[in-house]
Amino acid sequence: MIVTRFAPSPNGHLHLGHAYSAIVAHDLAQAGNGRFLLRIEDIDGARSRPELADEFRHDLEWLGLEWDEVPAQSTRLESYEHAAQQLLERGLLYPCVCTRSDIRQAQPASGPEGPIYPGTCKNAVIDKSKPAALRLDLEKAMGQAGEIAWTDELSGAVIVDPRDFGDVVLVRKDEPASYHVAATLDDAIDGVTLVTRGSDLYSASHVHRLLQELLSLPVPHWHHHALLLDSDGKKLAKRRNSPSLSDLRNSSEDGRLLAEQLRLQRLPAGISLESA
Repeated sequence: MIVTRFAPSPNGHLHLGHAYSAIVAHDLAQAGNGRFLLRIEDIDGARSRPELADEFRHDLEWLGLEWDEVPAQSTRLESYEHAAQQLLERGLLYPCVCTRSDIRQAQPASGPEGPIYPGTCKNAVIDKSKPAALRLDLEKAMGQAGEIAWTDELSGAVIVDPRDFGDVVLVRKDEPASYHVAATLDDAIDGVTLVTRGSDLYSASHVHRLLQELLSLPVPHWHHHALLLDSDGKKLAKRRNSPSLSDLRNSSEDGRLLAEQLRLQRLPAGISLESA
């Protein structure tokens, strides 16, 4: 049975890009007589606004989608801690006290998430009085995992190569887990068989597949769909104040009609779909 999920973070209103992602996940599950899950990813510290979770539910209902809700990330902190402890015991994590400014000053190469960490703290003596994140020693991790692959339903088999991310943070200084470890563990716990998300997260799937191998987790397939773009050719985003679904919902527009238009890629004025 196909199990997909939509996993928004309550740190801003949903926009048309989120609607498209939810519809893709919902329809793929329906086509396979499966389940479409809603999971609230609410461990983003002070940025998380609990009241937005209800708004998200209203948005999905307005679009005519049906879902099963699973526990929010804030209820799963123990599982993240357990995974980090496993990796620590295998010598795959190390503490890092570097700030973003420290990393920028090192003038590292750039990757999908910005500057690639140059490994400053990997073999350094760490000041234990400073807050520290835990980073994955990518070289050791890839050595333990061996050659592995993941499958995207649109692009086929892909050999895992997460080196563009460098030694990613798995436990943040101020939060119990990074997106990488939390989303990977949650998908396993929830029985997700098809991870559906935007093409902007395609590269992150290399990291997630590596974590699945290291933690002996089930391996799903992936479906990275195209992104919706605004009139400037940039992806819709909360930080760019893209028009929200709640604003549309509170106007005269019909949500089910909008959902059908998105399915047929008849996009609103000023919105386009990225080129394949």
